Amino acid sequence: MPRGAVERGSAWALITGAGSGIGRCYATRLAALGYNLVIVGNHPEPLLEVARQIEQEQAVKVRPLTMDLARMEAADELYEAVAAAGIEIDVLINNAGIFSFCDVLKTDEQKIERMLLLHDMTTTKLCRRYAARMIERGIKGYMLNMSSYSLWMPFPGLAVYSASKAYLKAFTVAFAKEIREHGIRLSAICPAGVATDLYGLPPKLQRLGTRIGGLITADRCARRGLSAMWRGVRCSVPDWWNRIWIPLLVSLPMWMIRPIRRRTMKYQK
Repeated sequence: MPRGAVERGSAWALITGAGSGIGRCYATRLAALGYNLVIVGNHPEPLLEVARQIEQEQAVKVRPLTMDLARMEAADELYEAVAAAGIEIDVLINNAGIFSFCDVLKTDEQKIERMLLLHDMTTTKLCRRYAARMIERGIKGYMLNMSSYSLWMPFPGLAVYSASKAYLKAFTVAFAKEIREHGIRLSAICPAGVATDLYGLPPKLQRLGTRIGGLITADRCARRGLSAMWRGVRCSVPDWWNRIWIPLLVSLPMWMIRPIRRRTMKYQK
C-alpha cells in the first residue's frame, strides 16, 4: 500500500482551508489514500464543490463544514462540532491561511488580529486538542501545519505574515518532540512560492511561475507535505534549491533590502 494509506473509509482526516489551492489538493490526496474527510473553510460553495467531486471520484465520506477560523473560540467550536458528529480524527491538516504584503503601520489592526488568530492561536489549540485525543485513543496520529519559507524573510511588508509563520515552525518543531513518545507525528512544511490565489497573482502569472521554476504547483506542495508528515519530518522545505538560499536571506544587509523595498512598495496592499 502507498505510505499513509488506510482501508477505504476506515479513518478520518480534517483539513482546514480545503475549498481551494493547497487545501483542496490535500483533501484529494487523502481521499485517494482511503480517508473520509472533514473539510473546513469560510465559504460554503467551494467546500460543497470539493465534497461533490471527491465523493464522485472516491468511495469515501466528505463532511463540509463552514466556519470562520480566525476567531479566539474557533478551534474549540470546530473540535466540538466534529466530536458531536461522532467523528474521530486520525490526520489533522492545518492549512487555512491569510496572506498580507503591507507595512505594519498601514495594515488594519483587525487584519493583524485575524492573521495571528488563524495562523497561530487556532492552529495551536487544534494541535493540542487533537493530540490529547489521539493519546486517549492510543492511536498513531498525524498532524501537519502549513508554515512558510517567508519565516526566513523578515522583510518590510512581510513583518506580520513572516512572524506568524515563524511561530508556527517553532511551535511545530518543539511540540513534535513532546508528543513523539506517544506515537504522534507532527510536521511543518515551509514552501516558497506556490501557484495559488493566496498571493493575488492572476492565473497567467501562476502558470508562468511554474514553468520557469519560481513557483511550485499546489498539488506538488501537498504531495511534499504529506510525504514529510508520513515520515515524521518535523520541518520540511520543498526543493533543495530553496534550502540553499536560507543563510543568504536571513543575513541580507539593509543596503540590499532598501532598493528591493522601493521597487515593491507599489505592490503593498
